[in-house]
Parts: sequence; C-alpha cells; structure tokens
Amino acid sequence: MSARPEPPVGSDDDDDPLGARLLAAATAEFAERGYAGARVAEIARRAGVTTGAIYSRYRGKAELLAEAIDAATSGEFDDLFTDHRFSGRMEDILRIAGSHLIDRRSEVERSQAHGPGLLLESFTAARHERDVAELLRTRMGDRHERLAQIIDAAKAEGGIDRRVDTTSLVTFCHALGLGFLLLEVVDLPLPDRGAWEELIGRLLAATGAADATVPEMPAAP
Repeated sequence: MSARPEPPVGSDDDDDPLGARLLAAATAEFAERGYAGARVAEIARRAGVTTGAIYSRYRGKAELLAEAIDAATSGEFDDLFTDHRFSGRMEDILRIAGSHLIDRRSEVERSQAHGPGLLLESFTAARHERDVAELLRTRMGDRHERLAQIIDAAKAEGGIDRRVDTTSLVTFCHALGLGFLLLEVVDLPLPDRGAWEELIGRLLAATGAADATVPEMPAAP
C-alpha cells in the first residue's frame, strides 16, 4: 500500500534502519494506545524523527498499521511448510496450523509478539475507519487465496474430498483462527494439546476422500 521507492519497513534492519525504527515505534504506539488513540507525532517521537519523515513514506496511520501487521505476520505460511511435522501432504499444513492455535507462549513472548493484538485492533478500528477496513479486506483476501491454494492442492492429491467447498473450508479456518484471538484477549483456559490435536485430526478426516487415510499427528518437539 505504501507508494515509495525505498525498501519496505518489514525488510532487514541493515537495509532500511529508518524503516525499522518507524515500524518498532508504530507497533508500540498501536499496542499501547490502540488505533484511535495512536498519534503520528508520538510515533515520530518514539522513532526519533519528524512527522515529515513519516508522511514522506506513508499517507497516514492506516498504512503504518498495514506495515506493522505485515511485519508481525510475515512468513506465517512459509513457517508451516518448514515445520518438521509436514510430510509433503498438503492437508498436513491445515493440521499443523490447527495445532498451533493451542500453543501457549510465555508472558515475555506475548509482550513481544504484537501480531494478534494489532490484528484485533484493526478489526475494531475498521468499524469506523474506511482505510483500515480496506487494508483488512486486502490482507484477509491474501490469506484466503493462500489457504484456498493449499486446500485445492490437497483436493488434487486426494487428501481432501473434491466435493468439499473450498470457500466454506477457508471461511471455517479463518473463523477458528480469529476466535482464538478473542480467547487470548480474555485469557480463557484452552483444552489439552493432545485432545485438541485429536479433534483437529477428526475434523480433517471428515473432509477426506473416501479412500484417503489420515495419519496421526506427529508429536510437537
């Protein structure tokens, strides 16, 4: 969304040190004050730059929020493909993604991982801010396409029944993931990992082709 020739903020710090400072400052400001309360002037102060330096790269807070979300969630699907439990079956990607939802992070990790909080803040702001609603549609649309490609590949390989509607399954995955973000906000207790992974396995087995076999989920390290 950013109309600038410089490297994106999410790039390596050595390639774009100013961008890295702006990203860190924006992420901290959004996390502490929310989208509505965040101020570009305060982001500039945190980054040690002028507001002009920000507006030379971004049109406003919505673009800053978009960059922060992108940086916090970049590589998510790539990480799934490199998980040691992925055995080359595309449906295993969904199995691993589902099992990751149950992961509990330490308080330190939670304080450093702003991705879920930024995403929730974006949904709240989208109710009143057209720019934020548009960026969310774009980001969620991208995620929809990536998931749809994984599901369609699993269908082609026979791991998921071709009769299962791709859009419906993608929507279910999104609803499940976003629901876990809400559970994290109120810190509700989560089920036992083993029981949760068994449920994910059963759900995936139910989507499988009649002659497909679904192996047990390999244990996490």
